[in-house]
Order: sequence, then C-alpha cells, then structure tokens
Amino acid sequence: MSASERPGALMEALLQSRPVYRLRVHQPLNTVQPGSFLTLHYRLAGPDGAAIVDTFAEQPATLSLGCGQLAPAIEARLLGLAEGTHQSFELPAGAAFGERNPELLQRVKRSLLDEFGDPEATYAVGDVIRFPTPDGSAGYAGVVRELGPDWLLCDFNHPLAGQPVRFEVKLVGVL
Repeated sequence: MSASERPGALMEALLQSRPVYRLRVHQPLNTVQPGSFLTLHYRLAGPDGAAIVDTFAEQPATLSLGCGQLAPAIEARLLGLAEGTHQSFELPAGAAFGERNPELLQRVKRSLLDEFGDPEATYAVGDVIRFPTPDGSAGYAGVVRELGPDWLLCDFNHPLAGQPVRFEVKLVGVL
C-alpha cells in the first residue's frame, strides 16, 4: 500500500509541510432581548442622587423583561446589552415614571377611611396609605399631602413621576 493510499497519509503530509493553526471559537455573549430572563444588580436613584433601590450589596435580582417589573423606559435601555455589562444611564424628568398628573391628587373622606380601614388610625403628611382596588384583587398606594377637618388629600402619582432618575445596572446573567 502506498503512502497516498494509507488512511491519514494525506493529513500527515500536510502537517509536515505546513504549520498548524488552531482556531478558537468564542461563544457570543447573551444579549438582552424582549422577554429575556435577567439576573442583575441595579441601583435606582432619584434626582438628589440618593438610592431608592440598590441590590449591589445583596443578592442580585431576577426578573423577566416585559412583565412590568421595571419601567418600560428602563427596560428599553437594557435591550441589546450583553451579559456582563456594567452601565449607568440617566433618564430625563418624566421618562421613567411619567409626568405628574394633577388628577391623581384626590381628596379622600375620613369617613371612608374609617369604614374600610382602622377607625382609630391617625394620619400625617407624608404617610403612605394602601387602598384596595374596587374588586379587592389588588391595591394601590397614596401619599398624604394635606390634612383637612374631615378629609385627606392623597397623591396617587408614582413618587418619582416627573423627576429625572439614574439607573445603574450590572447584568450577571441573560437567558
């Protein structure tokens, strides 16, 4: 049997006459897409720079993009980022949590609070009161802004509505 007929003979000849190049194939990093499951550290700060939520000193958070766990404007800034990215971005006033809506300032009769809550409760400006939805399946919160003789002025706007925010994120994992 000649050398050219032996199995592997051609490969041996090539290896003797040419250097061997090894190709290293890098797996692309996962990038954030709509519906991605994320493991991340994040910090949300208000206009004064104080952190409102900060997971960097704790376990990372896990969430599913598009399920309402983050404001849509924040989710939009995460799209396309690669796993391992550590980035900060500013969102202008109103972009993250909407503009303030004056119609969400509502006077609530004290008699209504007594009927559906604790009639012995006392309230102060700045208190957060939880209200049930009409069907009782969920709830929402209002911040007491003013006290009247038989009413409270409650603000149902998001606390960061109409304000700029800073969002810092480190993407630990993207699936």
